[in-house]
Amino acid sequence: MSDRQRFQNKVVIVTGAAQGIGRGVALQVAAEGGFVVMADYSDFVQDVLAEIQAQNGQAMVVQADLETFAGAEAVVQAAIENYGRVDILINNVGGAIWMKPFHEFTPAEIEKEVSRSLFPTLWCCRAVLPEMIKNQSGVIVNVSSIATCGINRIPYSASKGGVNALTRSLAFAHAKDGIRVNAVATGGTEAPPRKIPRNSKPLTEQDQAWMQEVVDQTIDSTFLGRYGTIQEQVNAIVFLASDESSYMTGTVVPVGGGDQG
Repeated sequence: MSDRQRFQNKVVIVTGAAQGIGRGVALQVAAEGGFVVMADYSDFVQDVLAEIQAQNGQAMVVQADLETFAGAEAVVQAAIENYGRVDILINNVGGAIWMKPFHEFTPAEIEKEVSRSLFPTLWCCRAVLPEMIKNQSGVIVNVSSIATCGINRIPYSASKGGVNALTRSLAFAHAKDGIRVNAVATGGTEAPPRKIPRNSKPLTEQDQAWMQEVVDQTIDSTFLGRYGTIQEQVNAIVFLASDESSYMTGTVVPVGGGDQG
């Protein structure tokens, strides 16, 4: 357990908790005393539950498809049924599936990118709002991206631009309800290989070349000239989720080594 207990007795939903940044956030919140509701479609989220329980943390798992409203609603309802309320929602689901010039995307691929990187955040916010309005309190942290200005992933960029707009609009509309809404625009982040690839098809040489263009552009756009770590992203996310950021709302915080997105 951490010496800091910023989430003592707080009920915190973390989406996309099976790996990467979401896993890091779930572990951190649990270490700081939170009751973590981990939402993910993958069975690998059970491994994170075991990690938390091994450290005597409090957590539960809801396996749901967050690209649907029914999935988002199921997560919120499970949290309420088990813990009685929801204090904090951290929307982490998303990520570019394909990296290539916009004119190379098929219409179906564009729709899939938006479904992956905008709708889970949209649906989860919609699902949790009635509970937070009822309680006249709550915190939402959305994970956005500095790739709102980037190459070879325009549908993803547009989706994260939507997340930014959602963040500011919700914060403006619901400050009167005691609800704060902020976002972290993550930069390039070093992470272990994904347990479940976003794109199941093997990459061609051209695919790899387009992906390398994204990596080069990301590093070239940072002042620090490197990718960040998962923990560096987690630090910003849990700060915005905690009472330490109590006078912040409607803000998109870039965590991209100087790249503002």
